[in-house]
Amino acid sequence: MTAAALANALASSSGCSIPVTLVESDAIGTVGVGEATIPPIKAFNARLGIDEADFVRATRGSFKLGIEFVGWGAADTRYFHPFGSYGADFDRVALHHWWLREHAAGNPVPFDDYSMCWALARENRFGPPVDNARDVRSTHAYAYHFDAGLYAATLRNYAEARGVQRVEGRIAHVGRDGETGHLTHVTMDDGRTVAGDFFVDCSGFAGLLIERTLDAGFESWAHWLPCDSAVAMPTANAAPITPYTRSTAHAAGWQWRIPLQHRQGNGHVYCSAAISDDEAVAVLRAHVESAAIADPRVIRFTAGRRRKSWVGNCVAIGLASGFLEPLESTSLHLIQTAVERLLLVLPDRNHDPLNAEEFNRATAAEYERIRDFIILHYHANTRPEPFWQQCAATPVPDELAYKLRHWMGSGRLVAPQDELFRNPSWLAVYIGQGLVPDRWDAMADARAGVVDAPAQLGKLRNLMRAAAATFPTHDQVLARLAPAS
Repeated sequence: MTAAALANALASSSGCSIPVTLVESDAIGTVGVGEATIPPIKAFNARLGIDEADFVRATRGSFKLGIEFVGWGAADTRYFHPFGSYGADFDRVALHHWWLREHAAGNPVPFDDYSMCWALARENRFGPPVDNARDVRSTHAYAYHFDAGLYAATLRNYAEARGVQRVEGRIAHVGRDGETGHLTHVTMDDGRTVAGDFFVDCSGFAGLLIERTLDAGFESWAHWLPCDSAVAMPTANAAPITPYTRSTAHAAGWQWRIPLQHRQGNGHVYCSAAISDDEAVAVLRAHVESAAIADPRVIRFTAGRRRKSWVGNCVAIGLASGFLEPLESTSLHLIQTAVERLLLVLPDRNHDPLNAEEFNRATAAEYERIRDFIILHYHANTRPEPFWQQCAATPVPDELAYKLRHWMGSGRLVAPQDELFRNPSWLAVYIGQGLVPDRWDAMADARAGVVDAPAQLGKLRNLMRAAAATFPTHDQVLARLAPAS
């Protein structure tokens, strides 16, 4: 992703205006489970000029309207985290306040029913939103599921066609300037030397440059996010191919389910202090929908981030920079935003320290806000198992505690406007996991005599269900995009 974006941004008639060399080894495996995304990935592909149909076809992808969470509140609950908004505001009072008021009065309709994404997902239908803000079919958004290996191959071809030079092999030594400490070159295990003015560390958890060489430091968030392992196992596809990810809570973690055109991605994220690897594998095998097509593979990790993602003339991107479990499909997004941030402060040979300072500030803020949103899922659970009870009892970070106080006190949403997860996302988790305040905007009570909220809510719900029926099934959409045999 980094090489492709640099190739695009630095394009000239003769290739890259600044030489870009990519050093990697086919002998080193990748994590390869980041197959679910969020809507901003569309903007990344669009900036590269990648056609959506070609992309879905090449990566054997499918479409994603959101995530269904099973068992994350109490063990028998489920809810949907949609992309896009809820309903359409029919009054100056926000829709969720009217819903809170009606819910308190005994109206049993779930909040999910006011999401166009859910109206489509529950029927396994899909289509892009219409370009008409007055049409309820304009209120949903979408992202993708795709084969990460095929996406990487697509981007490699893209980058090399635009002048990126690829060097195959393992790095045996990293050279540094004796005076400044800056990186100067890497030496391959066969003796070749690759020099550079600026280095991007995409070496994953290893942090070959940023940590092993530059000692950036790591801030662990394991006390908030205690899951430290995952077992991944692909299975044969199961029909229909649903246009959403599913996350199912288990006794000591949770399971992902990601449908692609040619297989289904499955994994069990868990806390190794609460369950053994063998038990985790057994849980996954017991809950997949189809036959395994590869052996299970265990991955170790620690939730957290580098104390500095940019040190000297080196910046870390992706897992080399930090890790947040894939609960909300943010791993590839964090790569995307880091690349975009790098392009905004692309350094010259003088290596102005202000570039690193701003990059590190913005990166830390983004990681921490996404971290808090993921912590909310664990904190808001009411499951009986010791692992989950410990998660619920662990004090949360201050900014998350502030948001929770305002929500539970008055139904007020206080997410900053520059935050990745906006109000609809917070509403989905708050309400979906049972954090339903018994207070709402006082303006709703004041306007109850002039606004027929029950009728308006019912109209929206029926309108969405009817609108969903006008879309093709997800399988029909994919059939038109299937690779030629």
